[in-house]
Amino acid sequence: MFDRYLVPAMKRRILVVEDEPSILDNILYSLETEGFEANGCSTGGEALSLMAEQKFDLAIMDIGLPDTSGFELFKSVRERSELPVIFLTARADEIDRVAGLEMGADDYVVKPFSPRELSARVRVILRRVAGGTTFTAKESTDSDTVRRSPIEIDEERIRVSYFGEGVPLSSTEFRLLRAFCQHPGRVWSRNQLMEIAWTDPSAAMERTVDAHVKTLRAKLKSIRPDIDPIETHRGMGYALKENW
Repeated sequence: MFDRYLVPAMKRRILVVEDEPSILDNILYSLETEGFEANGCSTGGEALSLMAEQKFDLAIMDIGLPDTSGFELFKSVRERSELPVIFLTARADEIDRVAGLEMGADDYVVKPFSPRELSARVRVILRRVAGGTTFTAKESTDSDTVRRSPIEIDEERIRVSYFGEGVPLSSTEFRLLRAFCQHPGRVWSRNQLMEIAWTDPSAAMERTVDAHVKTLRAKLKSIRPDIDPIETHRGMGYALKENW
């Protein structure tokens, strides 16, 4: 059914799991136009069968599938490999977006979305994986302190130090920095940051996110003016610096 979307084998291979035919076709067409090899299916069972037969570089999964949830499919995939995954979700499913990120998904995109933006996010993730920059957190076994060089976050005491110097942060700034530190180099959209850092995401606005990121960046730069710790990806969002 999807043979028309197949391109030469040297292309990066993307699996799309989406049960709405119109959305699936739009995604596959967009990925093909951007130079990817795009394979599609509509159920979790089909996806697992395809992954058993072929090697993919990234998967895009709808959370609501007819035979299982995207979350369950993600768990099955993670038992087999570290395949990068982007979730597709409806705007109403705010809890799903947070849960997907906490499970370890690489990104999520909210419906309705721009297929070109989705393709851009695929490229960002594949570049990060190809560059070997996926970060694995190292957690202390005897405390609630999570270290990210040169940032240290003490979850229990809600404290942050940067190059050994304490940084006074608001609760929102703390949640923003914690999210950045969990995935250095990952590009977070403004909507994603609203879901992660605001107790009531509906009350936040994109300009509010920009203002808080600006303040957080300024506080960190006041300690090390020569380093810009938070990178702006125009039209996409923000990411924590990876290479210090």
